[in-house]
Amino acid sequence: MRVKRDYGKEYKKFQSTPTQIKRRAKRNKDRREAERNGQVEKGDGQDVHHAANGRRVVMTASKNRGIPEKSRLPGSRRRKNR
Repeated sequence: MRVKRDYGKEYKKFQSTPTQIKRRAKRNKDRREAERNGQVEKGDGQDVHHAANGRRVVMTASKNRGIPEKSRLPGSRRRKNR
């Protein structure tokens, strides 16, 4: 049986940390800049992918969400919370 997610607890624990607030603000700023430059529009199905080297790449939302997270790949040192 699945346990319901406690979004408030998740926010307090992770998303409200100063580091995450700065990262989210940077992502939002990059999206606004891309909108101003005409690279993306609201509702066009495009995402702004933030590459590791600091570049912004505009791609479809489905392609961006299909990129595997490095910490979830085999050989990662990520701890399993099970």
